[in-house]
Amino acid sequence: MNFFQVSVEAFRSMGANRLRTVLTMLGITIGITSVTLLLALGDSMQRFIGKELEALGTNMLYVFPGGNRTEERRLRANAAPALTFADARALNSLGSLTGSAPALQGSFKLTAGNETANAMVFGVTPEMFKIRGWKLELGSSFSEADVRAAARMVVIGQKVADQFFYKADPLGKSIRIENISFQVVGVLHGEGKQIDGGNLADLVIVPITAARANLVRTPFPDNVHYIATQGKSGQSLLDAIEDIKEVLRDRHRIKVDAPDDFRVENVASFAETAAKISAGIALLLGMIGAISLVVGGIGIMNIMLVSVTERTREIGIRMAIGAKPRDVLLQFLTEAVAICLAGGVVGIAIAAGCAAGITATGKFDVFITAEAIVVACGFSSLVGVFFGFYPARRASKLLPVDCLRYE
Repeated sequence: MNFFQVSVEAFRSMGANRLRTVLTMLGITIGITSVTLLLALGDSMQRFIGKELEALGTNMLYVFPGGNRTEERRLRANAAPALTFADARALNSLGSLTGSAPALQGSFKLTAGNETANAMVFGVTPEMFKIRGWKLELGSSFSEADVRAAARMVVIGQKVADQFFYKADPLGKSIRIENISFQVVGVLHGEGKQIDGGNLADLVIVPITAARANLVRTPFPDNVHYIATQGKSGQSLLDAIEDIKEVLRDRHRIKVDAPDDFRVENVASFAETAAKISAGIALLLGMIGAISLVVGGIGIMNIMLVSVTERTREIGIRMAIGAKPRDVLLQFLTEAVAICLAGGVVGIAIAAGCAAGITATGKFDVFITAEAIVVACGFSSLVGVFFGFYPARRASKLLPVDCLRYE
């Protein structure tokens, strides 16, 4: 018998016992659905985390005050207090960085008309817009001249604009921050998570000098809460970190054996950690799905053994008229693989429907990739061969005379 004839016989046998075939396929269908959907969820989760981290900027470095030296010890050592505007200007001269920008921040009450809300207000320099990749939907950002003049102007996120100036052009209008009037000069484009956990659409941004003069109080006039820097493309961030440490240790007059009074956070390290975690979760999800596939394979082996017993006389007749043991082996093995493949196709269809349903909610995008389909079909075929081989081999070892005497 050629392969086409064997395949036809396999599907004919499956059709002769439809209920049993469907019940046998059920285990494989559940297993393939689990494997395909869980692999798709793992892949989608990795892409989602990657997209969120890309929005933060994977070549970003943030310098925060702190470390093992207290403020009192810094003052006793005549060291520079925390981080300053001058520190940010010094970092701007580093060849390993594209730029640096100091920032102040705090939570304040916003008022415009009858609307009132609490929001995080950021005081920054124009350089921050370039470093963080902030783009404007409307208007423009403030300039260095505005920073020098401590101009009371503000750039707001899209959600803030919708809340306080619903269906109206916010440009030129005033918004009060802690009862101090600021003029809206721009609206940010888009939304997305920020490094501090906030959302781009919720940002309220003012010149850093205006924030210092009107809103944020610091122990020293020149203090900043943190400095955002960006490593140059194609250069090692580790080298940039060492350059930052060298400059700040020198400026803060820290001795060789003394610890830093600042810390440098690398967003790329967050990305690497998140990628490892998401890859581990994806693998775990795939293994959970594989367990259900193995259970389905055991069910196939059981049914195939029953089928061999039921068709003993048929096997004897086939062998008596010239069928060889390998023909019988191929016959039963093809039936097992056919059941698995049919169950796999149904499982992939169910997984695709579930993925479409999850995506339709708009909260999380799940897509069944071609790779996931190939893996699922390969798995189902492998399960069919693995769990169908023993029953098929057992059938091929039967003796024709014993088969024909079997009642």
